[in-house]
Parts: sequence; C-alpha cells; structure tokens
Amino acid sequence: MFKGSIVALVTPMYGDGQIDYACLDQLVDFHLAEQTDGIVVLGTTGEWPTVTQAEFPEVISRVVARVNKRIPVIAGVAKNATAEAISLAQEISQLAVDGLLIVTPYYNKPTQEGLYRHYMAIAEASALPQILYNVPSRTVCDLLPATVARLTKQVPHIIGIKETVSVERVTQLVEACGNIAIYCGNDSINLPMLEAGACGLISVTANVAPRLLHDMCVAFFNGDIATAEKIHAKLGLLHENLFIEPSPTPTKWVLSKLGLIDNVLRLPLLPLSEKFHSELKRAMDAADL
Repeated sequence: MFKGSIVALVTPMYGDGQIDYACLDQLVDFHLAEQTDGIVVLGTTGEWPTVTQAEFPEVISRVVARVNKRIPVIAGVAKNATAEAISLAQEISQLAVDGLLIVTPYYNKPTQEGLYRHYMAIAEASALPQILYNVPSRTVCDLLPATVARLTKQVPHIIGIKETVSVERVTQLVEACGNIAIYCGNDSINLPMLEAGACGLISVTANVAPRLLHDMCVAFFNGDIATAEKIHAKLGLLHENLFIEPSPTPTKWVLSKLGLIDNVLRLPLLPLSEKFHSELKRAMDAADL
C-alpha cells in the first residue's frame, strides 16, 4: 500500500517554541516538489513527546489538508498505556490520514504477549492501515518476528512494520510473515534492507535529501542497482551524522542551513552542539546539499 521514500517529518517551530504552521505548509510543499513518496507526521523525528494534546490533531490536520491526497499521510501513535494509545488512534482516525505508525510501548518493557495484546487492542479500535514500529534503541522493547507474524496473520489492516534492528531482521520477518510490508527505519542500512526485502523507507535523511532518496528507491525497484548503490554511498556520511546527537537535533540544524526552518527544538532537546557543526557541514558537502 505504501512504498518508496517516506519522510519522518520534523515539526518546525518559532524561536519561542510554538509550532510554525506556515513553515509546516512549506515543508509539505517542498516534499511534494521533491517527489517524496509519503509523509509520517508526529513520529519520533516530529518530536511527538513534546507536542501537546491540543496541538496533535492540529498538526496532523494541517499536513493532511496541505497534501490534499497527493501522497499518503501516516500519523504516529506513541503511548505506553494501551488505553491511551487506543484513544489517540481513534482520534487520529477521524482526521483523514491514510495510516497509523504505532510504536512499541516504551519504558514499561512488556513481554511479547503484552505487545501482542497491545497491538490487537489498537487494531480492534481502528480499521485504518497500521504499521508496527520496532525501535528498541529508544523503547527498550524488541518486537520479535514471531509476534509480528501472529499479528499480521490475524489482522489484515496491520499491513507492515517499520524495522530498525538489522538487515538480518528483515530476512527473519519475511520468513515468519510472508507477504508483509517492511519499511527501513535505519537510514544507514536502507539500501541493504531494500535488498533483503523491504518495500520502502521511513527516513530521517529524507527531510534534507528527499529527491536523492526517492531516486534511490526508484532506481532499486527498476533494477538499476548501480545507481541505487551510488546514491546510497553519496548519502553515507549524512546518514551517520544526522544521528551525531539525538534526532531530530542534527536534522533541524541542516534544515536551518538549507533555509527551510528555524533551528528550534523543545526541551529537553537542544540545538546541535557547536563542536559538531563542522562534521555535519562536511556530511552536507559530501551529499551536495
């Protein structure tokens, strides 16, 4: 259903920390012009933990309206209490999004059975297409292939998973689940994940190099592996350095240098440390940004 380079969109802010909705419109226009294949709004890169309950539907509705059905819009659902996740999924489902990206519960470290029941409860509450999101480096919780298989084989609208662990995990998911949509959530291995069976990316780097990542996906799916490898190599240093401090800190710095947003984050995140500016600038130069 969703394929190619999907950007995990940042949330632009004014200097006082308020959300810059006019800039948000401009970012959507930028991605449409650069042929981004889809948008995830209010995921990790969108700083969802600091977005208020009142702002959440406003941000999503703004992106949905600006996109106007030209590409898919997928909204993040990230709550570690199942009841709250259900409530948020139901609220978002009324906002004309095309799908939900649902992260594993963070901090409380559920068992695999707990994860299964969490996702099943959300699936029963919303009929929208749902993508599971496995990011153990942040949640300290690993959604294993056997659990993913239980879910996808029972719920048709659980369509896939955003996976960050490894290339090997893609192979394990394909073997366990069969025809499942797998999205790379780790830019540094996005081409190897495509080669292992992923159908797309949910990408941080796509914020700053959207056309290149779109072109890489197109080349790969057209069988032009040499071009895909060339683009992947060109972006290698950028993939690495966009995580030199916690995301989206480096990404917002690069976007500010490109003149697309102000370099503002909400606490507890801070703007990029000055000691990393030269390294990130070198990565931008390597990618011809």
